[in-house]
Amino acid sequence: MRALRIRVTNAEFWKSRPAVTHPTNGDEARFVNKIGSFSKALPHNRLGEVNLRAYRALIQALRTGDPALFEKLPLGGDRKLVNPQASYAFEMAGPDSHQLRIPAPPSVSSSATAAEAIELYWAALTRNIPFVDYGTDPLILEAAAELSGLSDFPAPKVNGRITPQTIFRDNLPGTLSGPFVSQFLLKPYPLISNITEQRYRVPAAAGNDFLTDYGEWLAVQNGSTSFPSTIFDPIPRYIRNGRDLAEFVHFDFSIDSGLIACRILLALGEEALDPANPYNKSNTQIGFPTFGSAHIFDFVTRAARPALEAAWYQKWLVHRRLRPENYGGLVHNVKMGNADYPINRQVLNSEALARTFDRYGSFLLPQAYPEGSPTHPSYPAGHSTFAGAMVTMLKAYFNESFVLPDPVVPSSDGLSLLPYTGRPLTVGGELNKLASNIGGARIAAGVHFRSSNLSGLKLGEAVAIGILRDYQKTYNESFNGFTLTKFDGTTITI
Repeated sequence: MRALRIRVTNAEFWKSRPAVTHPTNGDEARFVNKIGSFSKALPHNRLGEVNLRAYRALIQALRTGDPALFEKLPLGGDRKLVNPQASYAFEMAGPDSHQLRIPAPPSVSSSATAAEAIELYWAALTRNIPFVDYGTDPLILEAAAELSGLSDFPAPKVNGRITPQTIFRDNLPGTLSGPFVSQFLLKPYPLISNITEQRYRVPAAAGNDFLTDYGEWLAVQNGSTSFPSTIFDPIPRYIRNGRDLAEFVHFDFSIDSGLIACRILLALGEEALDPANPYNKSNTQIGFPTFGSAHIFDFVTRAARPALEAAWYQKWLVHRRLRPENYGGLVHNVKMGNADYPINRQVLNSEALARTFDRYGSFLLPQAYPEGSPTHPSYPAGHSTFAGAMVTMLKAYFNESFVLPDPVVPSSDGLSLLPYTGRPLTVGGELNKLASNIGGARIAAGVHFRSSNLSGLKLGEAVAIGILRDYQKTYNESFNGFTLTKFDGTTITI
């Protein structure tokens, strides 16, 4: 009966939340040719503009939710859309996806989207530069200088300037301290009775920038599955540059980064657990199904799927924002004189775009993946959303102020880990950096805008907090609640 009361009380709590409206940037209604909307895998004309009949069929399927209509969608090639019907799924713990609100993304014609695109072009141009060389590399210094002068670009700055220490990072607590890559993507982690080193298969430096040829780009927009293969380095390496980081999130499963971080944290012992854990001071018991490893692993991984459902609701049923590679197509056709799209001149006149043309012979945004982006809309970023949810869970169960022992930084060749001797790195800061890295890796790959990542992180955080709330009264232990620091720096207790 107690369990029933808790279930009913939780259900009534979410049912009583006021209905929310979901703002959009208005691009879908503003542009008849749908240039600001996601349409990859549908048929397109020679400019990469979607076939309007096919787009209307997609909208009709999304408006009705009829599974039969999704099966009749006219695709342009062999590639399929990624799971639009997940937009309608409900959860039994935490908020339903349609109850969570995120801000509208910038319009395709805005200076904010232009600024985000310039960052993406620079990220593509600098993929091979080791993070440890950012302070002295002339291309990084040039990128930081141009990004510093952009309007509507809310990236972290020092004295009003983007620096080699802040470039391609997020302004979350702890993310600007220490090495670019989180300790949770560098340090070895326990797996059963083994210790696993985090050296990964990575692409070679040359020959792995894709969709810079217009014919290849257009074929991929139409859903072609005929594209070149990635050329891999024969030597596994620690993550040492943007290209390595992008590959980590190419074929990862949604729970991988959270699981690795959880294994590392549990191996640090009881001192790394959250001070509120009811078994920290017990003389006779330890936690396992509750407040122990089984509990923590379960909640970290269970947060990922509801977070993705929340992201998918926003992607398919609200925003349908175009992908960066689509934006690059608009830029290319404007610069080549093939079309007159309302692209902000900030990107058209940028040094990043000029350098891209000099290197590749087109104004398309170079992609790290042969297939370009996934076939689902850009906003919010799915990787950022599930990373935000898992990191929020980890901050609830572990001591955010705990200083990580023996921090490391990868060598410039990625073959070794070197001691890091700078300021102490805390669990909370490095978890925030992990979430930032997972989202930033998709920027390095060229498949997401910065604003998609930030909104995704906060959406995932809200999902995790809702799940923690619904379970708070299910425990027998004397427990005063979960305390954690949100991505905006505020501290809450659940």
